[in-house]
Amino acid sequence: METSFKKTADNINVLIADDHRMFIDGLKAMLTDIPGIKVVGEALNGQEALDYCEARPVDIVIMDINMPIMDGLEATKRLLKSHKSLKVLGLSMHNDRHYISDMLKTGAQGYILKNTGKKDLVLALQTLYSGGTYLGEEVSKTLLTSFMKNPSRMQVNEKLSQREQEVLESIAVGHTTQEIAEILFISKNTVETHRKNLLYKLQAKNTAELVNNAYKRRLIG
Repeated sequence: METSFKKTADNINVLIADDHRMFIDGLKAMLTDIPGIKVVGEALNGQEALDYCEARPVDIVIMDINMPIMDGLEATKRLLKSHKSLKVLGLSMHNDRHYISDMLKTGAQGYILKNTGKKDLVLALQTLYSGGTYLGEEVSKTLLTSFMKNPSRMQVNEKLSQREQEVLESIAVGHTTQEIAEILFISKNTVETHRKNLLYKLQAKNTAELVNNAYKRRLIG
């Protein structure tokens, strides 16, 4: 049965950064027939990704972590510092707690594994483009398992309110600000206020790190 993919209003311009040409070609083949998604370029290392984004418009960079010259972690930090609207989807063969955390701490809005299927890859790109955060199912399980093995629970600066908990859970499943507002029957401004409070209380720099820290504190599961 053919899978139906959601078409976005505009094309999502995607740059693939990976040091394996065969893998780049495979991703391009997976995305070539998806409405609303266009692979506009490729980079074989982090420096090439920086150079490309300086010269051409890109919405999302699919960023491998381990690359020569400049790795994906450093490239992501530099890109997001100079391109505030850019989204980065971390990509790795490593389903490891440390790799995941390191990538999210750079500001990346998502993390998937290299064995991710076409449907989940497209969902990840559409989620990031809509302002959400995406962690692959295996990635989420790895984070949760890792934190459950460590019974010590980091303290939240202040106790979360019931509404903040509801917003946090909605963010964790990838809902956008507009969707959260509609689900909880509150305004978008109120959602953003709760989001800012959550970032402060969970000591996170961005939404992806917020979700990561929430798993770590077992506030969501």
